[in-house]
Amino acid sequence: QVQLVESGGGLVQAGGSLRLSCAASGISFSRLSMRWYRQAPGKQRDLVASITTIGLTNYADSVKGRFTISRDNAKNTVYLQMNSLKPEDTAVYYCNTQTFRDYWGQGTQVTVSS
Repeated sequence: QVQLVESGGGLVQAGGSLRLSCAASGISFSRLSMRWYRQAPGKQRDLVASITTIGLTNYADSVKGRFTISRDNAKNTVYLQMNSLKPEDTAVYYCNTQTFRDYWGQGTQVTVSS
């Protein structure tokens, strides 16, 4: 049974930092690319960052230079370090991976106050 469990969200002031974690189980973690998405109220779910099996990363333009995605295959965990947070980063953040279908975590709320 595949499970993705996010943690690390919370309330932070603009300019602050948070680190999100996504612990995976039930999958061959090291063989899969991992992604972070976010969804703000009333908006679509957007891709924030991705990391391949060999550590190649890609970011949405809105977070480049501020967010860093990384992975620890020994811990079956993917991280999203978020620095210089802005109010527009407020959203529910979801972890995602794909095999023959999409798998999603339950999400973690990030709220950035101005």
